[in-house]
Amino acid sequence: MKTMITLLISVLMTSAAFAANAPATLALNWKAEPEFGGFYAASLQGFYKTQGLDVQILEGGSGTPTVQMLANNKVDFAIVSADELIISQDKNKVNKVKALFAVYQKSPYIVMTHAERNFKSLKDVFTNEGFLSMQSGLPYYQFLVQKFGKPKVRVVPYLGGVSNFVNDMTFSQQGFITIEPLSAEKAGAKVKNFLIADEGFNPYLVVLATTEETLKNKPELVQKVLTATREGWAHYLKDPKATNEHMATLNKAIDLTTFNKAADIQKPLIETTGVVVGSMTDERWDTLVQQMKKLKLIKSTPKASDLYVK
Repeated sequence: MKTMITLLISVLMTSAAFAANAPATLALNWKAEPEFGGFYAASLQGFYKTQGLDVQILEGGSGTPTVQMLANNKVDFAIVSADELIISQDKNKVNKVKALFAVYQKSPYIVMTHAERNFKSLKDVFTNEGFLSMQSGLPYYQFLVQKFGKPKVRVVPYLGGVSNFVNDMTFSQQGFITIEPLSAEKAGAKVKNFLIADEGFNPYLVVLATTEETLKNKPELVQKVLTATREGWAHYLKDPKATNEHMATLNKAIDLTTFNKAADIQKPLIETTGVVVGSMTDERWDTLVQQMKKLKLIKSTPKASDLYVK
């Protein structure tokens, strides 16, 4: 009897400790911007805390290897893209990374051009002279080359920022629909954007992920993070003002007006008709796997059930 009481007390103490302040780390792949608004809202509004969590959000930057950070158990959760998750699973058969929640149902990646060039489609960018600043190693670039053929435009490395774009009418560049176009317009440029997703390459973006190991050993932690994250995104999509003000103090490169405009621009890419925010489907994952096989970016053919948690 005494042994059972001792065991019960131990279980209760463990549960209480978890409820108090279970630590967890969430690594972002960029700095605080609207695409991460729901995660910051979950922290700022106390949704993580209500779940008994102490979540530390780690800002990233260019080249932050969030997939590797996960696979090597450097963090508990991280933000990845669906295409890099597939590549990771193709290369790493141990402690696989799996998707939990997809922020963008429609990819926000764009090619930004000058409106004065009167391009009608993304194909026009590739088949006319000028400069295109884009990372040629990215899957979506390789998809576009496969679709449109060898580009006539001169492809140059993507260095970030919009100064080259603003100062050269023949310059086009990759970007996120939420930030670069607003920055260019603020600098006086007239912008026309082409969503890469409209060409048929539409991986889930800003994907909350963890590892098989964490799913197996800490299922309660995963569920609590998911619950709070859903609440955070529901709150941010309804009222982003306070969270934007908070993120603007963390990322001073972007002013509050831009934060607020970006939050409005991204909303239709997150809240799509008939789709629950954050949800994913086998069909979308299977399509992406086949596209990446065709691009010869992966050798294996992972099943959708191995890539995400339903």
